[in-house]
Amino acid sequence: MRIVFMGSPDFSVPVLNELVAAGHEIACVYCQPPRPAGRGKKDRITPVHARAEELGLMVRHPLNFKDPADIDAFAALDADVAVVVAYGLILPQALLDAPKRGCLNIHASLLPRWRGAAPIHRAILEGDNETGICIMQMEAGLDTGPVLLRVETDIEPEDTTATLHDRLSEIGAAAIVDGLYALDHLTPEPQSSQGVTYAKKIDKAEAKIDWTQPADQIDRQIRGLSPFPGAWASYAGERIKFHMSKHVQGTGQAGEVLDGFTIACGVDAVEILTAQRTGKRAMPAAEVLKGLELPKGSTFE
Repeated sequence: MRIVFMGSPDFSVPVLNELVAAGHEIACVYCQPPRPAGRGKKDRITPVHARAEELGLMVRHPLNFKDPADIDAFAALDADVAVVVAYGLILPQALLDAPKRGCLNIHASLLPRWRGAAPIHRAILEGDNETGICIMQMEAGLDTGPVLLRVETDIEPEDTTATLHDRLSEIGAAAIVDGLYALDHLTPEPQSSQGVTYAKKIDKAEAKIDWTQPADQIDRQIRGLSPFPGAWASYAGERIKFHMSKHVQGTGQAGEVLDGFTIACGVDAVEILTAQRTGKRAMPAAEVLKGLELPKGSTFE
């Protein structure tokens, strides 16, 4: 097929790779424009932009689609279909209608659960047992379109947002190739009006750990916010981020160090497996403890 690809972050790159490998013609790649990043605040192109250049593909990055000329340029590509995955812009109806077969979105949840911006984070934070990928026909509403194909995957006790992100990206890449191959034989399934939830964008204020909460909730907070923004707590005036943990048995005052890097919660305890001190990289707990004294009975705040 002749495809317009629309995506921006790392999550989208495997999808672009698989579409090219499957022999589809990529008429153009749309992504977010370069933006200041890093210490020098120099303009940085998105991961999709970088990969598209490596593949020798045409790239466009309009700030929005308010200019009719941008919509005309999109329509002039005469695409069979547009594949959209984590693009970062709401598409106007004129754009949705331009490709012959419409626009297909790869969404990282089992719709209608977790429509919106942060479905991977929210699935872990809320303790979902499974998630997956939906290939959806796009319409004007936020992730409301009928679903053509869905692929489930379990959320494992050791999953973080990072590991689930990578797994779902690969699942989505395979699913869209299968979906395009079978497109004429797929029946759009309207989403149920029951079980609708919205995955609002992660607020950094959600990252501060409240040790009076049960251990299972704190464990999900740590894993669900890893690697960004990173759940954190203070110890001896230093902010320490936690990137991996597990729920364990233990009793003590909320925030109390029980043994090694095990910290008491409102109910039970969490064992910290990966942590990051201020100004340092994330490291296994054993490495962190070489430079951080955590006497039994000391307290995280």
